[in-house]
Amino acid sequence: MPIEIPKDKWPGSIKTVTIGATAAEGGTRAKTITIGGQNTMPFMHFENPISNTPVIALEIKSRKPEDWSALLAEVWGDAMDDPARWAKMAEDSGADLIVLALTLEDEPADAVAATKAVLEASGLPLIVWGPGQSDIDNELLVAVAEATKGERLVLGLCEDSNYRTIVATAMANDHLVIARTPMDVNLAKQLNILITDMGLPAERILMDPTTGALGYGIEYGYSVMERLRLAALQGDGMTQLPMIVTPGFETWKTKEAKVNEGVPAEWGDWLSRSIHWETLTAVSLLESGADIVVLRHPESVSRIKDAISELMMV
Repeated sequence: MPIEIPKDKWPGSIKTVTIGATAAEGGTRAKTITIGGQNTMPFMHFENPISNTPVIALEIKSRKPEDWSALLAEVWGDAMDDPARWAKMAEDSGADLIVLALTLEDEPADAVAATKAVLEASGLPLIVWGPGQSDIDNELLVAVAEATKGERLVLGLCEDSNYRTIVATAMANDHLVIARTPMDVNLAKQLNILITDMGLPAERILMDPTTGALGYGIEYGYSVMERLRLAALQGDGMTQLPMIVTPGFETWKTKEAKVNEGVPAEWGDWLSRSIHWETLTAVSLLESGADIVVLRHPESVSRIKDAISELMMV
């Protein structure tokens, strides 16, 4: 007698979110990216078909970062001095999306110029986020949003201290936002409620529940993401948003990936170790429900694309 695999039936599903706009839709992107739509836990194909594949974003910056690992500077080279060249290299590396991270040194005009240069250099949908200080984030992102109306960028990062201005400019200029909270299910849900109460549809919000790198608290971040996905499938509307996470940022600041001086010889080759750290973190987060993973090294992109293909059974 054949064994029947037990299957859960979920009343809820993840909302579908589309990033970017083609010329026919009022933008300039060569393609759009659609994520979400799942009504089962990650990669459980035997329960329900998984409609949209998780995607990979590569992070670039508006100015050459001085605090990134020397390995990243080596692979990107002089392109780090020019966000347009960097964006084109990121597209050629196989990324589905580009993340442009603005800096504290940027003025609004600089932010707009960098964003437009990236949009001209690459046809991929674009995420733009500020340097992480509320007043400066607001100033830069408002300018970027107004200058790119209709492109359906994703703006971030909305936190409880600064979400109002970013959400308002996203609503006025037809963009999306990222809602970031510390690793906590209730805080994530509460910020989503506050943003939707302003009138932004849930289909224009991505959740960043925050994570750690492999060995640096990832097990807690994993469990929060898993609980968010379970709540969503059980019917909680304010957790039914696609998730974006930043394994690149988290892993390349760890000592195992960032530096090689003074580390034990048994840690092995620096480059191999660093890429393993990024890819293993990213795969773990895909398994916990991530719809977008933001990476920094092109070799990691290649490996994660292969992993996604295997998990999606294609």
